[in-house]
Amino acid sequence: MKLLLTSGGVTNPSIHSALVQLLGKPVAECHALCIPTAQWGHPMCGPTSVRGFVAAEPRFRHLSGLGWASLGVLELTALPTIGAERWVAWVREADVLLVDGGDATYLCHWMRESGLADLLPTLPDTVWVGVSAGSMVMTSRIGTYFVEWPAAPDDRTLGVVDFSIFPHLDLFPTNTLTHAARWAAEIGGPAYAIDEQTAIKVVDGSVEVVSEGQWKKFG
Repeated sequence: MKLLLTSGGVTNPSIHSALVQLLGKPVAECHALCIPTAQWGHPMCGPTSVRGFVAAEPRFRHLSGLGWASLGVLELTALPTIGAERWVAWVREADVLLVDGGDATYLCHWMRESGLADLLPTLPDTVWVGVSAGSMVMTSRIGTYFVEWPAAPDDRTLGVVDFSIFPHLDLFPTNTLTHAARWAAEIGGPAYAIDEQTAIKVVDGSVEVVSEGQWKKFG
């Protein structure tokens, strides 16, 4: 897939331009599926935040509220009970998957259980836009610092990309560059700390940082 891995979504013109390049056409002509699943695994999320995301409420203007031609919902926890013959077509028909934050290990679990993880390599033209955990799930590890789901066996995720992501740099008192450096030392491999004005674009293994804000590479 084509990946746009963000901390806070499509928050500035540079990231928006990168998104349009990946899509190959204007946002207003693209059909999107919202994946809220990661939210259920995080204690700061719940029914209200899920509704805000899928209804494209104002605080989600940088993701579901960008002005898509259509918005649908793909809830991964439901997919194992309905059969691939139904939902795979929905994914293939979408131009973009909008994957919100929450807990990346919970999202990873349901991507595997649902079969979506296995489908991804067959979607070369589909764009994945991740926010926070929706981006982190594509890495191989998120670090114990970000594991909130009590049933998570460890901090491992899908490993689609060969680097890790520390999101929300300087957005919270516990997400400073000092915290990021400690986190990166645990990860022990290539990693990026990114703020809300930064994204990482990945196409065919080529990695590009798109930023109007602050970011740092470790390792």
